[in-house]
Amino acid sequence: MSATCRFVCVALVSSFISLPIGADTAPEAQDQNQHQDPADQLRHNLQALITSARDRVFPSLVNIRVITANYFNGDEHKGLSVGSGTVISPEGYVLTNFHVVRNGQKFTCTLNNKVEISAELVGEDPLTDLAVLKLDMQELEELGISLSHAKLGDSDNMVIGDTVMSMGSPWALSRSVSLGIISNTDRLLASVDDDAEEMHFNRDQRTGIFTRWIQHDSSISPGNSGGPLVNLEGEVIGVNAMGRRRGGDMGFAIPSNLARDVAADLVEHGQVLRSWYGWKLKPIKNSGFSKGVLVNSVVEDSPAAEAGIEAGDIILGINDEPVTVWFPEEEPLLLMQLAGYPVGSEVKLEWQRDGETHNATLVTTQLEADRGKEASFRKWGVVAIEITASMARNRRLPDTRGVLVQGVRSGSPAQTAEPPLNYEDVILAVNGEAVNSIAKLLEIYEALDSDETAESEVLIEYTRRGTNQLTLIKPKESTSDDRPRELAKAWIGIAVQPVLPNLARHLGTPEATGFRVTRVYPDTLAADSGLAAGDVILALDDQPLKPINMQDFGMFHRQVRRLDIGATARLTVQRGDEKLDVPVELERTRLTPGEASNEYNDDFGLGVRELTFLDRDENRWPVDMEGLLITKVERAGWAQLGHLRPTDLVLSINDEPMHSVAQFRETMDALDRQRPERVTFLVLRGAETRFQYVQPDWTPQIANTTKD
Repeated sequence: MSATCRFVCVALVSSFISLPIGADTAPEAQDQNQHQDPADQLRHNLQALITSARDRVFPSLVNIRVITANYFNGDEHKGLSVGSGTVISPEGYVLTNFHVVRNGQKFTCTLNNKVEISAELVGEDPLTDLAVLKLDMQELEELGISLSHAKLGDSDNMVIGDTVMSMGSPWALSRSVSLGIISNTDRLLASVDDDAEEMHFNRDQRTGIFTRWIQHDSSISPGNSGGPLVNLEGEVIGVNAMGRRRGGDMGFAIPSNLARDVAADLVEHGQVLRSWYGWKLKPIKNSGFSKGVLVNSVVEDSPAAEAGIEAGDIILGINDEPVTVWFPEEEPLLLMQLAGYPVGSEVKLEWQRDGETHNATLVTTQLEADRGKEASFRKWGVVAIEITASMARNRRLPDTRGVLVQGVRSGSPAQTAEPPLNYEDVILAVNGEAVNSIAKLLEIYEALDSDETAESEVLIEYTRRGTNQLTLIKPKESTSDDRPRELAKAWIGIAVQPVLPNLARHLGTPEATGFRVTRVYPDTLAADSGLAAGDVILALDDQPLKPINMQDFGMFHRQVRRLDIGATARLTVQRGDEKLDVPVELERTRLTPGEASNEYNDDFGLGVRELTFLDRDENRWPVDMEGLLITKVERAGWAQLGHLRPTDLVLSINDEPMHSVAQFRETMDALDRQRPERVTFLVLRGAETRFQYVQPDWTPQIANTTKD
C-alpha cells in the first residue's frame, strides 16, 4: 500500500462505520470537494479508494457450492457445503480453502453475474488449507461470458493498521464486502507454553504448519472461507480461512505470498512437492540456549535419523547459513524454507550436542500425505482408509500394509459377523487376496459384487492390536422394509371422532354421546349404506358407545374389528333431531401406511413405499391410481440433486410404470447394471406431473478426505 493510502486510512479510522460503501464518485462532485474541510476531503478520498479497490476484485469473486461425500458410522453420507473463492487467472483457476472443497465430488461456481459454471478440482494442500479449482472454460465460451480475474499482491508489504476488505458469501448469502484493519501480520496460534500449536482437521490431518496468519477485524462468517482479503489498491493480499468472535471480530487470512506459491504448484503438479526431514523443531526461548533451533523429536529411519540427528540436538546452521529460531512466530518461516528444497536435496547441517559441534549431510525425501484415501463399501457396511506412513507412526503399526477400518454400520454384515469388524482394525486380505491399497480393496469389492457365481460369504483377514484374525461376512443384497401386516378384520369405511358430553351439549343433543362421522370413504360399502358426515353413532348392535375422554378415539373401530367380515352391523345414529337404525355390511380392513412395503435405494438416496387406500383418499386420487410414494430423499444424494422430493408420487422411471415396490427394486437393479447417464422420473406433485432428470455418478468414489 502506498504511503498516501496509509495516511488517509489512519486519519479516518474513527469514521469507518459511517462510510457508505458503493457510493458513486461523480466528476462534478470533485469541484465541490475543493470547498470541503480537510476531514470531508479525506473521507471522500477514502471512499474513492474503497470503491476502486472493490471494483477491481469484486467481479472475480465466486460462490462455491460443493457436493460432498463424508464417511462416518460405516457409511457414505452425501452433503452440501458452500464457500467463496477468487478467480486468479484468465485460464479460470479459482483460489480457495482446502476445507471448502474437502471431500468434494462435484463443484459449481456462481460468478458475479449469477451464472453457474461447473468446476473441477485441480489440487488441494491441507497443510496450508489451500486449494485450486478450474472453471469449465467451454461452458463459459458457449455462454459468451468473459472472465475477470484478480491480482495477487505482496502480503509482505502489509503492516499493522492497514485498511483491508473481506469479500465473500457469508452464510451462503449473496456476495458482500466488509471493512477493517490489519491487527497483526504474523499471527501464530500458540499454546499456553508458548509453543507453536499444531492445528488439525482431525486426528491425522495437520494444517497451518507453514502459516503465519494475517489477523484483521473485517467481519467474516461461515461461507466467507476461501474469499479474498483485499488492500485498498485492489490486490488480494490474503485468503480468509478462519473467524472468531471474542469481544469483537477476529479474522485470519493466509498470506498471498504463501498462497501464490502453493497455487502455482497445484496448477503445475496437482500437489505441492515438499522435502521431509523427519524431525520436529522447537524455538529455543526458555531453553537456556542463545542460538540455533532445538530438535524436539526425530522419527526412526527418517532422513534426520540417517544423518545422525537426535532429539535434544541444537541445529546451528543449514547449508552454511546460521539459523536461530527464538520465538514461535519464526518457526513457520524456517519450516517453509526447509520444505521448499527440492526432494532429494543434500542439506548440510551444523549442530551441537553436549557442547560439541558436529557436521553432517542430510538427504531429504518427499513429504507424504498425512491422511490416506477413503472409501465406503456399502454392502459390507464398512468405511476404510489407506494407511500412510504418518498414520502408521501415530498408531505404532509395523508398516503401511492393508487398509484401516474407520467405521462399521450398525446391523451391517461387517457388524454382525463373528467376530465383527471394529473401528481401527487393519484389513490385510479378502478371500486370500492381499489388500495393499484402498484401490485394490475397491477392485476386489467390485469384482465380488458383479460375480454371480461368487461365494455368498467373504473371508476377511485382519489384525487387531497385533493379533491376526479371520472373519466371514455375508453381504446383504436387499434393503427392503417389508413390514408385517395385520390379519384382515372387519371394517366400516368411515372416519370418526369422539363426541364427549360437553361437545354433545353444544350440538344441542346432550344425551347423544358417541362417535361423529367425519368422513364416509367413497367406493366402500359404508358409502352405500346411507351414512353421512355429521351423523353421531350412539350404539353398535344395540351396545351403547360412551367415550369418556379423547383416549377412547379408537373405541369404535376396535368394536367393529371384533365382528365378522361379511356380517351386517346395525348402527344407531343421531341425525339432527331423529334417531335412525342404519345397517352396514362389514368389509375387510384396508392396508395402512404403517403396514405398506418400503424400499430404500442407497445409490440414488431414495426411499419409496406402496400406495394405500388412505393415501388415495387423502390426496383425492382415483381409487385405481398407481405409483410409489417417496418417503425419503437423502441430502445431496442423486435423487435430491434431481429435485425429487418427499411426498412426490413416482408414476414411472425411464417410461416404466411403477406399480409395486418389487418392481421398483427390479428397476433399480437393472439401472445398476446398465448405468445410464440419465434417469427420467415422471412424478405427480400436487396437481401437476413433472419430469425430473437424475444424473447418477456410477463411478466408485475414493475420497482423499479429512472428515472431522
